[in-house]
Amino acid sequence: MIDAVVYTVEGVERRDVDSVEAIEEAKATAGTTWVRVVSDDRAEFERVAESFGIHPLSVEDIHNGVRPKTEDYPNHAFVLARTARLRRGETTFDEEIRSESVGLFVGPDWLVTMEPAATDAVARVWRAVDGGDDRALQAGPDYVAYRALDRIVDDYFLLLDDVETTIEEIEEGVLDGPDPDVLEALNTVRRDLLSFRKILWPTREAVGVLSRGDVDEVRSSTEKYYRDVYDHLVELVDLTETYRDLARGARDIYQNTVAQSTNEVMKTLTVVATVLLPLTFVVGVYGMNFSGGPYAMPELGWRFGYPAVMLGMALITVILVVYFRENDWL
Repeated sequence: MIDAVVYTVEGVERRDVDSVEAIEEAKATAGTTWVRVVSDDRAEFERVAESFGIHPLSVEDIHNGVRPKTEDYPNHAFVLARTARLRRGETTFDEEIRSESVGLFVGPDWLVTMEPAATDAVARVWRAVDGGDDRALQAGPDYVAYRALDRIVDDYFLLLDDVETTIEEIEEGVLDGPDPDVLEALNTVRRDLLSFRKILWPTREAVGVLSRGDVDEVRSSTEKYYRDVYDHLVELVDLTETYRDLARGARDIYQNTVAQSTNEVMKTLTVVATVLLPLTFVVGVYGMNFSGGPYAMPELGWRFGYPAVMLGMALITVILVVYFRENDWL
């Protein structure tokens, strides 16, 4: 799908750009042109790229899912961004983070956005502009690109809100006692944060380039908006590190809880074994049943021998249990 909106003195106008000629006509219109390409067909990307003089390697980067970056070309700037959201309940290789590539090509009076799969962040800006909000296009293609990046970064905050809620639930579960499900959820959160960190850090670097005046297509009047996005990304990096520390702390608490529970079990087993040890010795001695001869067991023939042994074993047990309780071993 290839769509285009053009801002002229008459306002925002939607254009049909289903051919190369239509794309060229929209590009040549006096004003700001935004062409949005949403397709998994690389041929459509290449067709638009050829019309705007976009380097084929940039198109390839979008499809290959490389890390976010900013590159400055003679006639345009290329910004590769990545969306990020949690997709709970879906089985994925890359854990729970779902990320889509968004390519933004900022020219002197045009903007081309390329999405292999439709992204909500860019779609929100598109709907606003297509609905008649001409302020973004009036401000220029660099400002429209800022709006798209700002929406992408806003979604990052929503992702971290979900992660924070999950960590709070995990901490409550850890305090309730060892549970394999809690440990699995904790490991999932830690992997989520690691995956998100791989997106966040290069995005901060890419936006930093746009905010410092290193790109010709970004006017000085727009740089302050990119600096605002950069500040948000710095905050997100700090939050991510904080949540990683919280997840690491929750894991340590879980491991300590498991170790404490294991120690309690071992302590109980040790006490039981200690109580049984003298009883086993007594049973072993009298289990030999030596009778007759000068070194036999005369008590074997005693009528009260069995009750006496049982009473002695019971007394040993009581003495040991009382001793252990006084020393807080039981």
